[in-house]
Amino acid sequence: MEPVAYCTWAVIIVTCVFSIAGFQNPQLVQKHIFWPEAILAWQQYYRLFTSSLLHANGWHLGMNMFSLYFFGPRIEMTYGGAQFLAIYVGAVVGGSLLSLLVHRHHDYRAYGASGGVSGILLASVFLFPGIRIGFFPLPFFVPGWLYAVGFLVVSFFGMKNQVGNIGHDAHLGGALAGMLVATAMHPEIIRASPALFASVMLGTILMFLYLARNPLFLPGGTIHLWRKAPSLRPSAGSDLEEYKRTERRLDAILAKISREGLQSLTPEEQRLLRDTSDKYKRRAIVEKPKSGLPF
Repeated sequence: MEPVAYCTWAVIIVTCVFSIAGFQNPQLVQKHIFWPEAILAWQQYYRLFTSSLLHANGWHLGMNMFSLYFFGPRIEMTYGGAQFLAIYVGAVVGGSLLSLLVHRHHDYRAYGASGGVSGILLASVFLFPGIRIGFFPLPFFVPGWLYAVGFLVVSFFGMKNQVGNIGHDAHLGGALAGMLVATAMHPEIIRASPALFASVMLGTILMFLYLARNPLFLPGGTIHLWRKAPSLRPSAGSDLEEYKRTERRLDAILAKISREGLQSLTPEEQRLLRDTSDKYKRRAIVEKPKSGLPF
């Protein structure tokens, strides 16, 4: 009897059941979707994982589950179900954490299993160095190392420039987390692909240095399907200082409201609060970003 990848199938079945329930129940989606405000302000940390169980539609769900079915069983049948689950869950949470870092100041919502699938994919590249990856329905394959480098580069610039209605940050964070979990369990893969590992780690370090230097590089609260949101990013120098001053003034106004009530505000403070509120309303969500992989 041919062995069965029980853990991979369990993840696929649970994700399908949860996603299909979400198609019919918007309240379920709102309770479990990735939402930085709910995670940071209300400590709903479960959203870091449960958002991976939700999808936009059948196509979104099918593409992610097909990709997981294509890569997951090989890891599970070679290294066991526990290691497969460790890589997958680590990738899901890693993708969500990078999204949280990038979108912590944004009114942003996202869902999909692509962070976990990306982690399984990149882990496969390192665990099986000779793997080749295809692009369904195109009739050709590329070496795994080439796909890994290209995937990370495209994901970073897609995140930076908000290309498409895709959660590039979740892809990138999930892929890096999956690779790191696999490396922690099998450090010998560094010796098997030293140049690739060094390239990925160098790219990761440069990415986080960029994020540290440009923490506000994303313009708004959502990814629009037909246009980018108006940029609210301070460009440099004095603009950044002005942004910080405005943030400090808003913090002081909110503290004053908490102590003395809304009626205590001066006309100038009321105007600043109203202008800020209007700015965030213009950044209201018009479409939930989702993600998918090209298989």
